[in-house]
Amino acid sequence: MAAQNSQGIQTLLEAEKEAAKIVQQSRQYRLQRLKDARSEASREIDEYRQAKEAEFKSFEASHAGVTSNAQVAVDKETSKKLQAITDAYEANKDAVVKKLLDRVLLIKPELHRNLKRAGGAESQ
Repeated sequence: MAAQNSQGIQTLLEAEKEAAKIVQQSRQYRLQRLKDARSEASREIDEYRQAKEAEFKSFEASHAGVTSNAQVAVDKETSKKLQAITDAYEANKDAVVKKLLDRVLLIKPELHRNLKRAGGAESQ
């Protein structure tokens, strides 16, 4: 009976060791799955980031041309307006100078209207 008890205890010890080994393997497997999941998630995030960066760069490139085209159009319009102003200046400068000189040189000697009133108030 002692041999049977000893053999039963030995069987239980072996079963316990086997169970501990299975638990340890299970823990290792779980940790490995977690590491794999993290690396997979990191890879997916990197792929998504690269895709979005490429999308942004293409969007930026397509709209950068629109901006430069708009700038060229604004520059052309500004040049046309400046040329129109310069042409108007050249066409009218002589006439304006003549009108200014005529007004400056036109002399009509007469008393100021306030002076006339002040003189009229004193005589009353």
